[in-house]
Amino acid sequence: MPAADLVIQGTVLTVDEQQPTAEALAVADGRIVAVGSKADVESWIGPDTQTVDIGDGCVMPGLVEAHGHPLMEAIVLSDRMVDIRPVTMPEADDVVTAIEAEVAKRGADGAYVNGWDALLQNGLPDPTLTWLDGIAPESPLVIVHNSGHKAYFNSAAAARVGLTRDTPDPKGASYGRDANGELDGSAEEIGAVFPLLAGAIQPSDYPAMLHAELGRLNRAGLTTCSEMAFDPVFRPVIEQMRDELTVRLRVYEMSTAAMTTDQVPDNGDDMVRQAGIKCWVDGSPWIGNIDLSFPYLDTEATRSIGIPKGSCGCANYTREQLTEIVGAYFPKGWQMACHVQGDAGADTILDVYEEALREHPRDDHRLRLEHVGAIRDDQLQRAHDLGVTCSLFVDQIHYWGDIVVDGLFGPERGNRWMPCGSAVATGMRISLHNDPPVTPEEPLRNISVAVTRTAPSGRVIGPEQRITVDQAIRAQTIDAAWQLHSDDVIGSLEVGKYADMVVLSADPRDVPPETIAALEVRATYLAGRQVYTKDN
Repeated sequence: MPAADLVIQGTVLTVDEQQPTAEALAVADGRIVAVGSKADVESWIGPDTQTVDIGDGCVMPGLVEAHGHPLMEAIVLSDRMVDIRPVTMPEADDVVTAIEAEVAKRGADGAYVNGWDALLQNGLPDPTLTWLDGIAPESPLVIVHNSGHKAYFNSAAAARVGLTRDTPDPKGASYGRDANGELDGSAEEIGAVFPLLAGAIQPSDYPAMLHAELGRLNRAGLTTCSEMAFDPVFRPVIEQMRDELTVRLRVYEMSTAAMTTDQVPDNGDDMVRQAGIKCWVDGSPWIGNIDLSFPYLDTEATRSIGIPKGSCGCANYTREQLTEIVGAYFPKGWQMACHVQGDAGADTILDVYEEALREHPRDDHRLRLEHVGAIRDDQLQRAHDLGVTCSLFVDQIHYWGDIVVDGLFGPERGNRWMPCGSAVATGMRISLHNDPPVTPEEPLRNISVAVTRTAPSGRVIGPEQRITVDQAIRAQTIDAAWQLHSDDVIGSLEVGKYADMVVLSADPRDVPPETIAALEVRATYLAGRQVYTKDN
């Protein structure tokens, strides 16, 4: 018998239903070759085998971010942009001070800032064009909302990218205008936000930014991450850095006005692959543009973000536009992943998906819905019956849970925000995600929040929507991998799969659920190669 390259001994959480727990595993040529008792695996140990005893720790499959934005986060969290997210700067005065300091520091190069959130940073000024021009009268200033669905820009920033009152609104996006049709310094949705960031960085700076991003992912125990707003402009740099990647990438190219891609569904390899196409129904609950069948509350919170009384939000794409988008890609074999937060929007995209499946049947399509904060139980059942799967942004409860209930939607609807319990009750395989950089990469917190549903105040938001620790672990490993069409090679510790692993300070099944988020990531392995250790 050939010797293994690596043997790990200790508590092994496999996420394999046939053998949920083991005492050891062996790795050769990047793949798992044995899982079982210490005696079972001992025969794989040779003179050159690295043997690791994890002591009181626990090794489990590398964690999977099913809905991330690592290629953009590499820029957002670089030193070229100031991180003012509430998780970094909770106080409004600190936010304004940081923006003013960045404007002074950058001068003509322009200041780019990310993380504005009036719901969590109480007391922020109204980001009018007058205010923006007052802070930066001569140099560009762009402030991106924490959701990524809105941005505020001054006159110099508009001039830099050639934006004028005559610039047409991109499909599914818009530039704010005053009563006279002049730009008011606001932009909603990706088609309008992304152009404002043009020129923010030099291409030669990007590889170092991506290296730093990969390090952040590995420190969180992540070994696979999706990119849910992929722009093909990044393809050359990914290919250039392929041998340096320490995280598997599954990219979803943004649907564009051209509604075409130069890739085919069977592309790439187990390291980098375009998994599908991303589209949108609506926007963010935190800026008021999600498509609801019921109105937002009229509260100080909703007024602070400019939501009119009685507003039910809106969709950014019509039923006809979504039918056209899905019809351009799905018949060619692509998996579709559609952002939708409001329940009215969920009806729309489910109608579109059902029509596409009727006209172009496919047995294993794994059509996706992203976030689904306000989705109803009947819609979840309908989705499951169609073979549609949901990825839920459950970490929103940890940051915005109290505001969702008290400030935006009230107890009846707010308490079932991100309804993981209802989703798994249908038999659906779900994933949990962080949508970074909206929230940090914290997959362990996702598991904890899905189990406890604890809001910032400490209260439990919708206890009936809690899921078990085992269900939450699956949603962050094997079921997330399944959504990415990658469960055949990752997501569980089984013979034949890649040895993508994370070593935690304890077994998450054996600690109080509220403490899972605080477990230490001691090491992360990609195909048996250690890519992170806490000692580094």
